[in-house]
Amino acid sequence: MDPPECSGHSHDHDHGDELGMSLRPQMDLPNVECLNEEVQNSGRAILKLHEERLTAEPSLHSPADDPELLLKIPFTEAVTIQSISVRSSGTSDDTAAPKTIKLFVNRDNLDFDTARELEPQGKLELLPSHHFEQGSIDYPLRPAGRFQSVSSLTIYFQDNYGDNEEIATEITFVGLKGKGSNVKRQAVETVYESRGMLSDHKVPGEEFGGREFL
Repeated sequence: MDPPECSGHSHDHDHGDELGMSLRPQMDLPNVECLNEEVQNSGRAILKLHEERLTAEPSLHSPADDPELLLKIPFTEAVTIQSISVRSSGTSDDTAAPKTIKLFVNRDNLDFDTARELEPQGKLELLPSHHFEQGSIDYPLRPAGRFQSVSSLTIYFQDNYGDNEEIATEITFVGLKGKGSNVKRQAVETVYESRGMLSDHKVPGEEFGGREFL
């Protein structure tokens, strides 16, 4: 069921506005990683320039029988993140837009087991894709204090708007707005798990807004 119509988030701003400037210049793109992506490096590819946010390709897909994705974005300097934008081309017979996301700050080496259980800095229920067919939505991140001095952000895409868990998640754009600090990246906290990483997920290449926080 779709969530109620929105209030409090922003539609289709320029790359700089009251929610900050695009943080793409501060992203450490060569070290971006996405677990469970169907095509290698497609998670990195959807961190597009703001003016390319409405393009359908490249896109990120999970496997057909597994909607979860874990996108890890390091930064070249400490940043303050003020909003996030996530866009999909819409639900089809084979793919669906993401629904619930969890945001983790400065938590390197998260796996799916940890992301499911760990308390995040923020949790959002995204609007369905038909709400923004001709634009994008910026979801403000609150409380703001949780998203300051960020050296890495991990986004856990928990589920999607498909009718069942056999539908792949599709994402065409992820954007972050805020401000940089000109302070180089520091060491971050590492979370270790007793269970093996990604034991229940396929990893390609292995063989070689705001919506109120819930």
